[in-house]
Amino acid sequence: MSNRFKPKFNIKKGDSVVVISGDDKDLKKARKVLEVYPDDAKVLVEGVNIVTRHTKPSANNTKGGLVKKEAAIHISNILLWDAKSGGPSKIRRERQDGKLVRIAKKSGEVIK
Repeated sequence: MSNRFKPKFNIKKGDSVVVISGDDKDLKKARKVLEVYPDDAKVLVEGVNIVTRHTKPSANNTKGGLVKKEAAIHISNILLWDAKSGGPSKIRRERQDGKLVRIAKKSGEVIK
């Protein structure tokens, strides 16, 4: 992706999110974001998109075998969890005291 127009996303590492589409879709269960990849527009979410990797034995993993781990999903498939309303919510940005803050559109509460 070119550096000329760097994408800006409202999702950060450590946020609680809801998966809104795909095999792991669950609008009632909040999950934690483990990693954000802005260049690929993908996120790594805890317990979502589990894939099986075949690994060779190495110094770290002497047995090798099958390892289950999370794979990244597209950022458009998740929404931020709004604790006050108890569901997913879109986000808007505002300046408060010279800082840019994220505000949930559903409840109007500031996201920390």
